[in-house]
Amino acid sequence: MAQGVKVEDLSVIFGSRKQREAAIEMLDDYKPDEIREKTGATVAVKRINLEIEENELFVIVGLSGSGKSSLIRTLNLLNRPATGDVKVGGRSLMDMTKKELRYFRRNDVAMVFQHFGLLSHRTVLGNVEYPLEVQGIEDKERRQRSMEAIELVGLDGWEHHMPNQLSGGMRQRVGLARALTNDPELLLMDEPYSALDPLIRREMQNELLKLEDTMDRTIVFITHDMNEAFRMGDRIALMKDAEIVQLGKPEEFFANPANQYVKDFIADVDKTRILKVRNIMSKLKSVAKLGDDRKETLDFLKENEMDFIYVTDEKRIFLGFLKIEDLQKSKAQKIDNLVHKDETKIYRNLYLQDAWEKLNESTYNLPVVDGKGRLRGVLDYDIVVDALAK
Repeated sequence: MAQGVKVEDLSVIFGSRKQREAAIEMLDDYKPDEIREKTGATVAVKRINLEIEENELFVIVGLSGSGKSSLIRTLNLLNRPATGDVKVGGRSLMDMTKKELRYFRRNDVAMVFQHFGLLSHRTVLGNVEYPLEVQGIEDKERRQRSMEAIELVGLDGWEHHMPNQLSGGMRQRVGLARALTNDPELLLMDEPYSALDPLIRREMQNELLKLEDTMDRTIVFITHDMNEAFRMGDRIALMKDAEIVQLGKPEEFFANPANQYVKDFIADVDKTRILKVRNIMSKLKSVAKLGDDRKETLDFLKENEMDFIYVTDEKRIFLGFLKIEDLQKSKAQKIDNLVHKDETKIYRNLYLQDAWEKLNESTYNLPVVDGKGRLRGVLDYDIVVDALAK
């Protein structure tokens, strides 16, 4: 099960103990470069507060030296905060014992690095199996789980090849498969695609979006590329000089840039190619479920002045919609036989340029589903127009 992350008053400072102590005293009154000049300490992250939701693909973007990698490495305590706390699923990492932290790193969180970090003397399968081997998982289970991860990232058939026989994109897939073997609640990705060629990079971005759409997992993704950030992220935190300059959904950066730095950073971004349906869709306040009482559903629609309501099953799979006139005419106890099956739905990871034609042809708002067919929201024509106009 995915877990949310809460970062509270978080600072990361590098230097001697004396330098760090001096720097902490200056955090509220000085900028990082001023603190470095006065103390010799490097403030990599300064007084950051943020919350990452369960199942969110959260992107941290910024130029080199902005503090983004230092921040993500606090989420598994590779960097220990000088101030503040990190909570994953409500658990404080700072309060964990060494044994608890070791268990957390081995079972609940996984990290994918920029330079793959593969073991050159092991095959693809051997690399993917390694984390499970460290955990002492038995051979049969270890092999099964590793092969499932290899197939998940599209490398089945390559499990007996060595890393030097693979392309850069394939080696990155091995790193991703290795991270997925223990089914982590939290997946950390530190500039995983920056070393790849543009075409392979785009392929890997699409691959991750497909995986994310079917996995229940929280992902934190680091990049220095704003186009990549907007393509990937549900929400984005833009960092500069160890602080978050702006945090929000991609469309919020266009609608309300926090300052000139943000405006300059997004100046060359093509909104139609990076804004996805999921970025601008509206969340549904209510849905009906199979088995619901017809009269109660009718009363609800009347009370809320609604003409229709979408219907899902218990697993949130989109089934269609109910019309108020059908509920009024029927004498049935349940709604099940009154559902209109609707194939006019739209996939949440479509980019606006791909979604526009389908929306433009429709006479009503479109239900938005994920890769499993689960209802996630609704796309409104006016919202799309507004997002592109800003």
